[in-house]
Amino acid sequence: MRVLVIGGGGREHAMAWALARSERVSEVLVAPGNAGTAREPKVRNVQVGAEDIPALVQMAREHQVAFTVVGPEAPLVAGVVDAFQEAGLRCLGPTADAAELEGSKAFAKAFMARNGIPTAAYESFDHLDAAQDYIREQKAPLVVKADGLASGKGVEVAATKDDAMLAAERMLSGQAFGEAGRRVVVEECLQGEELSFIALVDGEDVLAMASSQDHKPRDDGDQGPNTGGMGAYSPAPLMDGPLYERVMETIVRPTVRGLAAEGRPYQGFLYAGLMVDERGEPRVLEYNCRLGDPEAQPLLFRLRSDFAELCMAALDKELNATTMEWDPRTAVGVVMVAAGYPGSVERGDPIDGLDEPEPADTKVFHGGTAIDGEGRVVTNGGRVLCCCALGERVSDAQAAAYRRVAGIHWDGVFYRRDIGAKAIARENRG
Repeated sequence: MRVLVIGGGGREHAMAWALARSERVSEVLVAPGNAGTAREPKVRNVQVGAEDIPALVQMAREHQVAFTVVGPEAPLVAGVVDAFQEAGLRCLGPTADAAELEGSKAFAKAFMARNGIPTAAYESFDHLDAAQDYIREQKAPLVVKADGLASGKGVEVAATKDDAMLAAERMLSGQAFGEAGRRVVVEECLQGEELSFIALVDGEDVLAMASSQDHKPRDDGDQGPNTGGMGAYSPAPLMDGPLYERVMETIVRPTVRGLAAEGRPYQGFLYAGLMVDERGEPRVLEYNCRLGDPEAQPLLFRLRSDFAELCMAALDKELNATTMEWDPRTAVGVVMVAAGYPGSVERGDPIDGLDEPEPADTKVFHGGTAIDGEGRVVTNGGRVLCCCALGERVSDAQAAAYRRVAGIHWDGVFYRRDIGAKAIARENRG
């Protein structure tokens, strides 16, 4: 069967690679894809934009696609799943109503309040004066979030009240994130350790994926501006059995039940970004309505189950009879970004080192890449590559990933040098 992946980033390369490994899949189409998917066996790019919904529907019908998996959030929020369903096509992802969980942070916070899901105290604002009055009454640090989609960058952690007021002013004026910031959420700054919890949902039943941990700040030691993610590893040692049960019982299952009760049944990948405090209590920082990026890369690199069959089980509402099998080793993924990220970046820089033989248990997933007129792989975005490696210990996987990183270069390449450090510290403690 032929399947379609919508999107062109690192997550979509990993999804296409995982789908192509299935014996049931003859070809994976990726719209629009990148240089990595263009070079992958059984995978073919099609030049249709990820947000061109009518063209995606037409293309899926013409190519007799068995099912479609949506990678990025923007087409989900715009209703791509609704359009596919109306055309009688199978498409894995939440409808526009359910995807509002990511499309509007104000909606997500109000939803959590209605359903008793633990999260930070907050208020939402459309007007600057009211936001600043609220900020004056709070204790710093504070977190200011743009309500709409901002490619993972619409969050500012403000160390002082003045910083929070400035962040709110920049967002509400449209200066920082355009229309996405015309409403803001101001919330308390939770303390603890971040954790990514991703599950596959079929509308009723939930099948949790392996745990993972992302690294959002750009610089070593979790310093610098927020990004879409500078690297990730799986599994996360922080996630033990009792914490897993708490997350499922107090967050994931109530989220799925609450959405269904409100007439927004959820199907697809559900991502809860969590903060776990020193007592081991999890609270929700944010929801994503799709696989995380860069978590998808190490996660899918560890996945031993047939990814295509898992997607079909979710579409067929058969997750209650489905399990996932994982490589017991740790996977670490290091993201290599272009100079200037998360701000504006140069494009078109040739990338050296990609044609070297890939060492065993490593994989380079492409994000912002393209093939130029001379057939060279060049940079084409902020997050360019994610170098993944497996290892018996976190430190082994980290070392192998950074060895692969060291063999790749382009002008201005940048990456964090401490991906996995928290897990290694836990590993060393015993």
